[in-house]
Order: sequence, then C-alpha cells, then structure tokens
Amino acid sequence: MSSDLVEAMTALEKDKGISKEVLLDALEAALISAYKRNFEQAQNVRVDINEGLGQIKVYARKEVVESVENNNTQISLEGAKALNPHYQIGDTVEIEVTPRNFGRIAAQTAKQVVTQRVREAERNVIFSEFTDREDDIMTGIVQRLDHRFIYVDLGRVEALLPQSEQMPNETYRPHDRIKVYITKVEDAKKGPMITVSRTHPGLLKRLFELEVPEIYDGTVEIKSISREAGDRSKLAVYAEDPAVDAVGACVGQKGSRVQTIVNELKGEKIDIVNWSEDPVTYVANALSPSKVVKVIVHEAEKATTVIVPDYQLSLAIGKKGQNARLAAKLTGWKIDIKSESEAEEAGLFDEDVSIDESEVTQDALDETSSADVPAASDSDES
Repeated sequence: MSSDLVEAMTALEKDKGISKEVLLDALEAALISAYKRNFEQAQNVRVDINEGLGQIKVYARKEVVESVENNNTQISLEGAKALNPHYQIGDTVEIEVTPRNFGRIAAQTAKQVVTQRVREAERNVIFSEFTDREDDIMTGIVQRLDHRFIYVDLGRVEALLPQSEQMPNETYRPHDRIKVYITKVEDAKKGPMITVSRTHPGLLKRLFELEVPEIYDGTVEIKSISREAGDRSKLAVYAEDPAVDAVGACVGQKGSRVQTIVNELKGEKIDIVNWSEDPVTYVANALSPSKVVKVIVHEAEKATTVIVPDYQLSLAIGKKGQNARLAAKLTGWKIDIKSESEAEEAGLFDEDVSIDESEVTQDALDETSSADVPAASDSDES
C-alpha cells in the first residue's frame, strides 16, 4: 500500500468526515475477500496493514490441535512448535501467506473500497440533510418528465413529483423553477429517494410562512387548511393579541402578500378567515364569501345546520359543492346548508336547541370578506 493511499485516507477524513479507522476496517475486510477469491483459498486469514511502511501482509490463522482434520484451519502441535516452542494445544498460529502479486490486487481493492465508502458517506450526508427538511419547502428545477414522475433537481439530489401530487392546472416544462413540498425521504440502495408535492396543504402553509413575517415569528398562527389544489383553498388564522389583524396580515397591503402566493399556485383562489373556538362563528366564517343568517349546532353529531339568505344559497354551497366541502374540512364540522325559505318551512327558526349568533357571525364575515383572492361572485360559485 503506497503512502499516497494513506494520505488520501487522511484527506477524506478531513473533507468527507469519513474516519480513517472505518476506511481501514473496510479495506481489511475487502482484502480478505479479494485474497480468498483470487487465490481460491478457504483459509481463515487476517490482513495486516502497516500505515507507516505502506505494507500489506496476509496471515493464515490456524488452531493448534493434536490431530489435524482440516489443513486450512488447523496445525499440529509439532508443526506449531517448529515455528515457536511456546505454542500449546488451543493456541492460534499466524503464518504469513502474502502472495507475490498481492500488491496489485490490494491497490485495486483499496481504490474500490475508498470509492464505495465516499459514495456511502455522501449518500448518508444527503439523507441526513433531507430528513431534516421533510415537511419543508424547497425551490427546484424541472429536469425531465415521463408518464409517472416529474424529476426535480433540488441541488444535491433529484426528487420525484408523482402525477398524483401535480396540480391539474399546471404545465411543467424542463428548466422551469418550481416550489415543492417534501413529503417523504427514504434511504434507498441507490441513494436517498425524495418525494415532493405541489398539492399538499403543507405547501400552502410554508408559502404563507415565507411571505408573512407575522406567521413566521408566531404572532399569527395558521390553525387549519383545506385545499383542492389548483382550484380553491381555505385558511383559518388566529392571533393571540387582539390588536393584531390576523387576516389583514396574511392578505397584505392591497392584497400583495396573498397575491404572491396565488401567483405561485397559478391562480388558485384562497379564502382567509378568522379562526374561532366558537363553532357558530367559525363555521360562519369558513363559509365566506357567503353571508350567514343563523348556525344551529348539533354537538353530539359534531354537525351544523347553516341558514343563508335565499339569494346566497348557491354561493354558500359553491360550484359542485366546493365551498361547503372546503368549509367542512377546514372546521372539522359537518355542514348542512339551507336557504331561509327552506328553514322557515322546516321550522328551524323556532328550534330551541339552536344557537343564534347572527350578529357576531356577520361582523366576522365583514372582516374576512376582504381576504377572498380573487373575490368570488354568485356566478363563480353557481
């Protein structure tokens, strides 16, 4: 073994963080395997690497026995004493069996071991780095596409964007820069396998953290998100400090903050509403931009009946039920929407178990309506 290899191991220890002892252990194991393979030996051998002299020697290890049954692993007491008179039955004798041309094989093996260990170390570093970034957002560059995945370059590794995680209203082209949400990091044989998403609600949350300082520093908290990627999302926000306008902070001056996120998501509409622990207020807010007359809460079923003006029914339900569906996901409450006419016929206005907070709800709706981006209209939702 040349001094160059020893120097290379020392350099790797500094640059890649690979311990020289780890490399030497791996090299010894590889050399034993190479010796047995190249010289067709089934002996129990040990490899000794002398760093100072740059020498590699192979020793056959044999047990001292009275009667030899296997010449590869055993030696007679007489034969052992011929080497050293102090040997006794049960001792292990080491006999040098280094082949003459073993230096060439050793050099090739050393190169392979070092290369493999460097790759493993780099994979481990990348895996560790991206494990810490799971559930985080990154900017990547679209590399190529096939019928299953879009391959996104994240710098040190290529991530997979499956079809199911792609936004239906987006067209992806090579060299496009896109923001993606890291959903899974796996340690595969060929290196870390990273799966990313453009549809995950976590992407919306991270985008708001990037764009809204009050969310990043914890002044405003995102309580819940419901999302139908590429079409519409709802976001419930809350500020402990009553002086802080949580919705206004997310919207930004003249809608600048939320509009940046809408642009990133290719026009996805975003409704931002105030969160409340009161289900009446929260459900009414969640149905924004529709106006709400009354909310009846059925605690046992965790369900609500919401009464809206007749002319607001289609807006409250939304196109193909989307507004009601997103509001239910956002709040965690089942929502049954009825018009005032239907409610009157059913006698819901006279129901004793109802909780009527229409004035509070309306005030909250007045606050949140400005957060609809872009603003929805009856025709949009019908």
